[in-house]
Amino acid sequence: MSDFFALDADEQAARLTVLAEQALAAWGVSGCQPRLIKYRENAVFEVAAPGGGRAALRVHRQGYHSDESLQSELTWMSMLSDSGIAAPKPILTTDGNAVFAATSESVPGTWNVDMLSWLSGRELGEIGEPLDIAPEDLAKVFGEIGRTAARLHNATVAWPAQNRMMRHAWDEDGLLGDDPLWGRFWELAALSEEQAELVQKIRAAAAKDLRAYGRSPQNYGLIHADLVPENVMLAGDEVQLIDFDDAGFGWHMFELATALFWLQEEPDYATIERALFKGYTEERPLSQVDLDALPLFMVLRGLTYLGWVHTRQNTETARELTPLFVEIVCEIASNYLTKIDKTSV
Repeated sequence: MSDFFALDADEQAARLTVLAEQALAAWGVSGCQPRLIKYRENAVFEVAAPGGGRAALRVHRQGYHSDESLQSELTWMSMLSDSGIAAPKPILTTDGNAVFAATSESVPGTWNVDMLSWLSGRELGEIGEPLDIAPEDLAKVFGEIGRTAARLHNATVAWPAQNRMMRHAWDEDGLLGDDPLWGRFWELAALSEEQAELVQKIRAAAAKDLRAYGRSPQNYGLIHADLVPENVMLAGDEVQLIDFDDAGFGWHMFELATALFWLQEEPDYATIERALFKGYTEERPLSQVDLDALPLFMVLRGLTYLGWVHTRQNTETARELTPLFVEIVCEIASNYLTKIDKTSV
């Protein structure tokens, strides 16, 4: 069983499906064959909910979140749902717990499993694929995404329990420190000597600019931290948010940069960016300093993706994505450093 992680993704998913089916007993569900929706970090399944209907069952990767961190995520999601944000809400086991520690002969060790309410919207899109949204609808859609992000931040800032949550932090150390959350991006083997030098330069420049930008309750708090197209769903005029696995403490502008990062090649990107910020500022103010910091947070977001493929370089997904990530991030970094050089003259 120790060689589970050496298996290919399909075989791992098949064994985790067995675990998921067995874990359903904790919710009093029987006779349900879990349907795999996604297996990248966690394994997510469509299952039958207690009492009927559909639910999402997540089998969490081992070692990413402590029990306290996972419970904090679910507590926050529940608060957001109660506050009117369209986000999944935990469904408790028959014992009244939000998380079940599952074991199975099919996989090694213990796996945390939770069940979430089902959201029936459709994904905004997929990373690397053009958006399937009519140009005339872009402003409306991204305006609502901006408003939803602002409402999430407003609800969280006003929540007395925010600072009692145990989550990782997308702060200076988590983004640029010696041991970043998603890995030591400057050590990515795919970087050429010139690219590695560029990455080190941008790391130092970004750290300086991030300190100058500063941190306060107005610009920093619990954020979703992964509002990529796959995690934003549309149900009519409603925006739904899923996959809070990477949620933690971070800058609100990092949130917005994440929402924009994979859309930069869209032909109507200017419309998307403008609508996102217009919608956001209808619900929560942004200063000119915040808006001017967008290129910085785009750089920071890009560097995390280099770290992500670096720590997963033996996976098929990372091998496929690494050339694209390197190209995009190095271009953004080069443009950022050029802009700094021009303004410092």
